[in-house]
Amino acid sequence: MATTSKQLFKIVDALAEVKRSSGQQYDTFRVRGKVFGYFWPRTQTVGLKQTLSEQQALVAERPDVFEVQFTAGGFGWVVVYLEGIEADELGELVFEAWRLSAPEDLVAQVPDLAR
Repeated sequence: MATTSKQLFKIVDALAEVKRSSGQQYDTFRVRGKVFGYFWPRTQTVGLKQTLSEQQALVAERPDVFEVQFTAGGFGWVVVYLEGIEADELGELVFEAWRLSAPEDLVAQVPDLAR
């Protein structure tokens, strides 16, 4: 079953110290000033920060759901098509993107949702 933008925002808003801002083309998700994701309403896609190896694995495994967005600073960003992903799997990917961007002291205060 597809994930809705409402479900996505519920996942994002449940994370610690997240700021969501809306622009003309997309919404941006930040934790303590660091970007970890984007949402494009027009295409119903999300861009999420991941490790390079996770980016490659996701795209190789399900190219109909994931595509390479870009790489920067040792991280691989993926585009996720909401229509092709379950909310629980998206939640794990959003948490991982948040964890890769949040400072260590904040991550230490939050239970690891991926376990």
